[in-house]
Amino acid sequence: AISGELGWTRKSFLIASATVALIADAIGLLVAAIVVNGISISIVGFIVAVIVFAVVDLLVQPLFRQVAFKQAPALIGSSALVATIVSFVVTATFTDGLSVSGTTAWFLGPLVVWAVAMLAQFLLPVVIFKKTLARARAERG
Repeated sequence: AISGELGWTRKSFLIASATVALIADAIGLLVAAIVVNGISISIVGFIVAVIVFAVVDLLVQPLFRQVAFKQAPALIGSSALVATIVSFVVTATFTDGLSVSGTTAWFLGPLVVWAVAMLAQFLLPVVIFKKTLARARAERG
């Protein structure tokens, strides 16, 4: 595991993972607001919207993954998309930071957030922890 390779404790690895997920969700929400008509993010409410979105996603995704694992294993891969849809709806409904209007925006918004956040979660660790990874590789070999 990466955490072992870097000499990180479990706690520091979880904090780093949560930070990457939070940044990835923020990027996903921003991209959705830019590319999907009918989605807007207020500057003041953006931080609250990102935190609500990330917390809901963090709580809901393991639940959906567990249900899919028990009930329909073929759906395990879609659990992240379903969690993103739920997080998107909750954030838009209960915060002033994310506004969504129109059927197309409600349909495309979560898809864009999911795709961008997933890509960001793969790329951000390389960017953010580049020096740490390089140091760990140098120490190993």
